[in-house]
Amino acid sequence: MIGLVLAAGAGRRLAPLTDDLPKTLLPVQGERPLLDLTIHNMASVGLTDVAIITGFAEHRIRDVVPDLQERHGVTIELVHNDHALDRNNAYSLWCARALIRQGVLLCNGDTMHPASVEEDLLAARGPALLLAVDRAKHLGHEEMKIALDSAGTVARISKELPVAQADGEYIGLTLIEPLIAEPLVEALETVWRRDPQLYYEDGYQALVNRGHPVDVHPIDTADWVEIDDHADLARARELACRY
Repeated sequence: MIGLVLAAGAGRRLAPLTDDLPKTLLPVQGERPLLDLTIHNMASVGLTDVAIITGFAEHRIRDVVPDLQERHGVTIELVHNDHALDRNNAYSLWCARALIRQGVLLCNGDTMHPASVEEDLLAARGPALLLAVDRAKHLGHEEMKIALDSAGTVARISKELPVAQADGEYIGLTLIEPLIAEPLVEALETVWRRDPQLYYEDGYQALVNRGHPVDVHPIDTADWVEIDDHADLARARELACRY
């Protein structure tokens, strides 16, 4: 099991802070960037190998890799997304297909949460695909919403899911076991070839449609935030002092 961080996007809604900086390198705790907290969480649950999918301003992440490795006792590999600016993250995750086959703990690079989320997911290990889900948060149009079936597994996952039909929000953290890797890689490729602007969660939906169960684990008590805009960044800086 390795840690896998999605950090290829440009973060345009955080301009001008992200004009030449991946948003995962924005400081959230003094000078400490979000990526440092993400790697800390992975190291704290025993992951010693971490891969970061890069694209926009990759050189900025490459520059901090030696310090991150030394600080957290991990080995970091960069996986380059050659279409980071014109394709969405279904393609980005597909770029790491060789690593997915080893089993990964996937984390969106713009999501900040306490290490307890990783701990809880690993403690619940068993399902082939296990998503961290917040069932308590008030939902809106932008959230990656999920609806569950009668068995408690994912029936639908989409930003377009009506709020009234949603059972929670996927927070951008997934435990992917090796046994589901091949079906997932195939689903991701199908999705991005159909429409390069689709999300990797559309790959999860493709798995569901093909009869593969996608399980969820609640993280309702964890304080977390997805950093999309300046208000989110301010919220992240408020929360970071609690971690």
